[in-house]
Amino acid sequence: MAALNLKGVKKTYDGTNYVLHGIDVAIEDGEFVVMVGPSGCGKSTLLRMVAGLESVSDGAIEIGGKVVNKLEPKDRDIAMVFQNYALYPHMSVAQNMAYALRIGGFEKKIIEERVTNAARILELEHLLARKPRELSGGQRQRVAMGRAIVREPAVFLFDEPLSNLDAKLRVQMRLEIQRLHARLATTSLYVTHDQIEAMTLAQRVIVMNKGHAEQIGAPTEVYERPATVFVASFIGSPAMNLLEGRMSEDGATFVVAGDGPSLPLSGVSSALHGREWIIGIRPEHMTPGADAAASVTLDVDSAELLGADNLAHGKWGKHDVAARLPHEHRPQRGERLSVSLPARHLHFFDPSTGLRAN
Repeated sequence: MAALNLKGVKKTYDGTNYVLHGIDVAIEDGEFVVMVGPSGCGKSTLLRMVAGLESVSDGAIEIGGKVVNKLEPKDRDIAMVFQNYALYPHMSVAQNMAYALRIGGFEKKIIEERVTNAARILELEHLLARKPRELSGGQRQRVAMGRAIVREPAVFLFDEPLSNLDAKLRVQMRLEIQRLHARLATTSLYVTHDQIEAMTLAQRVIVMNKGHAEQIGAPTEVYERPATVFVASFIGSPAMNLLEGRMSEDGATFVVAGDGPSLPLSGVSSALHGREWIIGIRPEHMTPGADAAASVTLDVDSAELLGADNLAHGKWGKHDVAARLPHEHRPQRGERLSVSLPARHLHFFDPSTGLRAN
């Protein structure tokens, strides 16, 4: 196993326009880090650069303290798990898992031991003689992971491995990947566009946006203290409510732009008074308000009854707003919902930079 360090890593295809802008991150030996972001943000390009499938325009990629920029993929001591499984249809499960070792010249005894061990870890022992066409999607993905495990690499790379699975299988495979990492403790870099995958799998998350690492931190840190408006809007399901407007001079109200309401607030730092802000609050922190003086009305225009909890949707001015309510509160279209915004759960962002201010 080994640490993985990215130092000022950049990528350009034409020498002028960069798709990655100086990525710096140190992934510790045995750490599981997830890169998450929308399509086109550069996350898969960065993973392919680590794998040696894309060249590095500037900066350095280190695996185990060794710069690998110029090394071929086979010489980097990495194993990659792809979105499309990439299994050989004419080979059995055992043959697929053993293939890289066989062409690498490993002894038959070692190959058999590693395949047997990986099959036991992934509960594939009863499937070793089957062909890929005889397997379910989840079983195929486990075979792809087994093929990576037998190589005993320094670093695992995962390129959206669960995106082709249905919702139930994705949940199951997330748990299997967690257990696998707990058992093997191999340094891992995982790419996904699914923020739920990122939050449930990662020890640390890298939130990517337009070729930049917007925030790097533990999932709870990224969720509870997003560094930018983008992170606040991307992490969370449903997303954080973001409202443009102006704080009153005394800090008692926040007037939402676009003919929105005046939101009653209390306990807001004086440093934030009398200025324009983008404020954010998570749907679960918009609590039904018993105190009319400290509450504001949300006219419900749609509702989602989710079982464990429910969502009420409406608008304040030009802004869409969602409130997450307890199971027993079932909002109805046309209902006037009274909610409060506790100051301790408010996030303030500078409207000119998008950066967090509190």
